[in-house]
Amino acid sequence: MKAIGLTRYLPISNPESLVDIELAKPTPTGRDLLVKIEAIAVNPVDTKVRAPKDKVEDAPRVLGWDAAGVVEAVGPDVTLFKAGDPVYYAGDITRQGANSEFHLIDERIVGAKPKSLDFTCAAALPLTTITAWEALFERLGVSAEGKDAGKSVLIIGGAGGVGSIGIQLAKRVAKLQVIATASRPESVKWAEDLGADHIVNHFGDIAQQMKDIGFAQVDYVLIFNDTDRHFPAAAEVVKPQGGICTIVENAKPVAVELLKSKSAAFHWEFMFTRAMFKTPDMIEQHKLLSEVARLIDAGTIRTTLGRNLGTINASNLREAHRLLEEGRTVGKLVLTGF
Repeated sequence: MKAIGLTRYLPISNPESLVDIELAKPTPTGRDLLVKIEAIAVNPVDTKVRAPKDKVEDAPRVLGWDAAGVVEAVGPDVTLFKAGDPVYYAGDITRQGANSEFHLIDERIVGAKPKSLDFTCAAALPLTTITAWEALFERLGVSAEGKDAGKSVLIIGGAGGVGSIGIQLAKRVAKLQVIATASRPESVKWAEDLGADHIVNHFGDIAQQMKDIGFAQVDYVLIFNDTDRHFPAAAEVVKPQGGICTIVENAKPVAVELLKSKSAAFHWEFMFTRAMFKTPDMIEQHKLLSEVARLIDAGTIRTTLGRNLGTINASNLREAHRLLEEGRTVGKLVLTGF
């Protein structure tokens, strides 16, 4: 089968950083599905895993943790899906990724593809949706039934992949007042179109800008960009007994002592945790993706596809990595078909 892989970890400008390869078609066992890949999306985690380092793989490593496709075959213990089912999912970082014609994935972290979306639009959603959903509803404990309607959230990184779905979940599902950060005209418009009530510029003084629009403090803060830079502002604007959740690893110690007097909570969200540690509640991601498909089909939320870069091949995938490393993408980058 066709795939895109690497054996050395190189700068994306190097044509050997991601290459077209041929691999044997895998066979599903246990609770695995064998999925014929129709579309993939690319995320910052792909670029971080691929980032230059002194390591050489004995066999090609395949990246890619966002996919939509059709179940080709199932393992003997599968109960949730059958051959022919269209699915979407984010995958497991401890296994080979989805940048290949066929891919093995545990059924417990897979959802039925939204009926109203094609594979390209569906592939844009899983990783960022799971991340935003878990951050908002599981880590911060916001009600997914709207019981916290009227409370406020600051979303730092509103136009990125996670921010794009986070705005929608916060506004249209949780019924919160949403302040999102964006810095360019196109990203401001994107965030507003998704439902943000207010926009502040993350390159400016966030706390002062929020005061200027009438929000000296907010109930929740979601940090979807640069924890090191934005944590002090998040700690300043979060309300007493509020909560902050970040998805971005820090390069230096996080000053959590800033939260002590407020008794405010600080959470990490990493959407691969359940699959990585085989937690007993792995199937919650299947349930989550199923609920998101229902919300999509009901018209409550929409795809976050920003740009389709064309066919799934090494050249186009390198371009996706390059664009993500520039840090100026709006929405999700997707590739379709081999």
